[in-house]
Amino acid sequence: MKWLLLALLTAFYPATVAAAGSPQNFVFLNSPRPVPEVHFTDGEGRPRTLADFHGKVVLLNVWAAWCVPCRKEMPTLDRLQAALGGMDFEVVTLSLDRGGPEVVKKFYAEIGIEHLAVHIDPSSKASSVLAVIGLPTTLLIDAQGQELGRLIGPADWDAPEMITLLRPFITRKQGRLDPQQREQSL
Repeated sequence: MKWLLLALLTAFYPATVAAAGSPQNFVFLNSPRPVPEVHFTDGEGRPRTLADFHGKVVLLNVWAAWCVPCRKEMPTLDRLQAALGGMDFEVVTLSLDRGGPEVVKKFYAEIGIEHLAVHIDPSSKASSVLAVIGLPTTLLIDAQGQELGRLIGPADWDAPEMITLLRPFITRKQGRLDPQQREQSL
């Protein structure tokens, strides 16, 4: 079953940039694809969807508090949001914890997360809708709701090469670069 999922994911997400050429194995799609509708709640229990972020470039990180690599990378996502977050860009962390928002709030308090909002999908439906095969998984979504690429596994999101990778998408806001522009931004 794992091999079938891996084969489907490989066929579904072809890379335009070789993994070795992208910082920390970020894989870009050949062409942007619409992100399926994903439902979740915020820290106060209000219903949310990714459409609520339309008009912003979004770095969507699917994670869980019980996931050790997720816990390790969360401070880097917090620092990335502090550095680049605003009207044109937002880091959206989507927890799959079944314990609800209190689990996430407690975790954020324990490790000093200050710049990330709480978003939670205790049903874990988002993982299947988004074809997440491992945690953490992070999707780069343009301002029109199109997936540009993803990274499976943890990353140092506040590292200079990651900021260099993301900044052109944010400044152009349409979230799309032709291959020559993408190479220049690396």
